[in-house]
Amino acid sequence: MFLPGLLKERVAIVTGGGTGIGRAIALELAELGADVVIASRDPQHLEATAVEIRALGRRSLAIPTDIRVPAQVEALVEQAVAHLGKIDIHVNNAGGQYPGAAEDLSVEGWRSVIDLNLNGTFYCAQAAARQMIGTGGGAIVNIVASFGLRGSPGLAHSAAARAGVINLTRTLALEWAKYNIRVNAVAPGVIMTEAALSEMLITPDAIERIERAIPLKRLGTPEDVAHVVTFLVSDAAAYITGETIAADGGNWHGHGLSFVAY
Repeated sequence: MFLPGLLKERVAIVTGGGTGIGRAIALELAELGADVVIASRDPQHLEATAVEIRALGRRSLAIPTDIRVPAQVEALVEQAVAHLGKIDIHVNNAGGQYPGAAEDLSVEGWRSVIDLNLNGTFYCAQAAARQMIGTGGGAIVNIVASFGLRGSPGLAHSAAARAGVINLTRTLALEWAKYNIRVNAVAPGVIMTEAALSEMLITPDAIERIERAIPLKRLGTPEDVAHVVTFLVSDAAAYITGETIAADGGNWHGHGLSFVAY
C-alpha cells in the first residue's frame, strides 16, 4: 500500500504500542523504515512487539510508562532520544474507558478517564514537541474515537476527553506550526481488538447488530487505523495539520453506538 522505505531514518514513539491498534501502528511504521519506541502501562506485551519490530530490521525500545505521570512521560522521551538520537513521529495511542450511565459515574471514575485520555495525551505531546522544536519539527498524531465527534450515551467521561483532545489537536497545530510540527488526530470507530471486546463490553452476539449500524457494514481492523496514521506522519500529508480523520466506516455521520438506554 505504501512505498518501501517511506519512513526510512525516522524515529517514532507509539504509546499503548504493545497490543491492538498501537501494535499495528508500531509494526507498520517499522515495516516502512522507522525505528520505533513503544510504551505502555502494562509491560506484558511490550517486549514481544519490540521483538517483532527488530525482526523487521529496525531498532526498538520497550519502555513501561504511565502517561498520567509527567515524570514518566519525560523519561520516556529522554530515553528515546538517548538511544535513538531524535524523535520525528509521536503517536498518542494510549487510552481507555469503561461504559456507564452519566448519573452513576463517580468523581474518581470521571477523573481517571479524563486524566488518562486528555491529560496524558497533552503530557506526551508536550514532551515530544519540546524535542522536535530543537530538531526542525515532526509529526504528532493523537488517536481519539469517533464518539469524540458526536457523543455516545454511556461514555460521557471518555467522549468529553476525546472531544477535548480533538480541540487540543487543533490548538497545538496552530501553536506549533511555526516549529514545523504538524499535529493531527485519527478517530477510530469500533475496531476489533481485545480491548474493544472487554472495555466496551461488546459481546460476540452484538457484533452483527453493530455491523448493521455501520454504513460500510463491517467492524474496523487495527490496520485500518494504522494506514491513516502512516499517511498523516508521511510527507504525503506535509500540508495537513489540525485535522481529525474519522476511520469508522462512516458511522460518525449516524447515531453511533449506545452503551446505555436513552
